[in-house]
Amino acid sequence: MAVKIQNLSFLYPNSRRGLQDVNLNIKSGRKTAILGVNGSGKSTLLYHLNGISLAQAGSVEVLNMNVEKKNLGEIRRQVGFLFDYPDHQLFSTTVYQDIKFGLDNYKYPEGEKKALIRKVAEDLKINDLLEYPPYQLSLGQKKKVAIAGLIVLEPSIILCDEPFSGLDGYTLIYFKELLDYWVERGKTVIFSTHDVDLTYEWADDVVILKDGKVIKTGTTLEILTNEEIYKEADLVKPMLYDLFADKKEKPRNIEEAKKYLSNMI
Repeated sequence: MAVKIQNLSFLYPNSRRGLQDVNLNIKSGRKTAILGVNGSGKSTLLYHLNGISLAQAGSVEVLNMNVEKKNLGEIRRQVGFLFDYPDHQLFSTTVYQDIKFGLDNYKYPEGEKKALIRKVAEDLKINDLLEYPPYQLSLGQKKKVAIAGLIVLEPSIILCDEPFSGLDGYTLIYFKELLDYWVERGKTVIFSTHDVDLTYEWADDVVILKDGKVIKTGTTLEILTNEEIYKEADLVKPMLYDLFADKKEKPRNIEEAKKYLSNMI
């Protein structure tokens, strides 16, 4: 298991409840969506997976390490966090320096730093941006730079808080392909979202949150083909699921839907 959580609860300073008695296991090597409406506790849960927030009650274990102060250095090397707004994690004067920050922090040799930065820049197609100041970049470019700063350290888990918000169509496709590539290499992707269509199409597993509580977990097909979950979690049905709800086959993306429809003709 990538993540094991037992009886996790968290209150914000104003006594607003963020999480309540969460018990959860997340499998390695899969794409897991933390799905729920705004205010359901999605981001708060993610913050506990690399120690941005620490458990007030209960326990969080990531990659067989307890998420506590003495382990935070290694946990944050192994568990990268991509914020919803990349401006929250881009602060250096150039893209190159931003990507280099983590390598500096973990004292990589200088020669190795240059090679790793060049490789990740090539993989993400941002070679021509390395000397630019991050504030001059578009949202999609900033997200690429932010994820470059994570994956240059080869983390085992990538946490993404609403990773696809604000992206144009082509950049969205690119990001999904990039994260698919990392999962194919044995990495684990855990992302928060309120987008049921994206989750239905792309996630392997789903965790449904409501009011800080986990109300359902399982594979995407197990959870999002369960009619009762939508009322319980205040979610709308994915468009493709709703369209094919009375059919034996359940296409999860446009290509599968086209193939199904062409076979009916």
